[in-house]
Amino acid sequence: MVVQRKSMKVEVKPRLRDGEGNVTMTHLVPAEARRHCSLFAELSLEPGASIGYHDHPQNVEYFIIQHGTGLVTDNGTEVPVRKGDVVITGNGSFHGLKNTGPGTLDMIAVIMDL
Repeated sequence: MVVQRKSMKVEVKPRLRDGEGNVTMTHLVPAEARRHCSLFAELSLEPGASIGYHDHPQNVEYFIIQHGTGLVTDNGTEVPVRKGDVVITGNGSFHGLKNTGPGTLDMIAVIMDL
């Protein structure tokens, strides 16, 4: 299977998980092609935008930072992130992410179901 960029579903999510600003989500793998994975997408956070603090009790989420800088709240601890960093949250853990840079914060987000 080949998924061409022009066929990918793109959504703009205002205040994702009660965060701030807009997050653009490009679904890299369509739902019908995912197994044991509820999300496989590219996320782009505009400057100052955030994904609100939330938990992952029944799954594991991976953020793979591709571009930009941000601040992750990882179970209450703030950790700066940048290109090449990976954030892993699951088994009831909590996280949130804010773009702290002047440009977009781009990442791949994958949610694996347990």
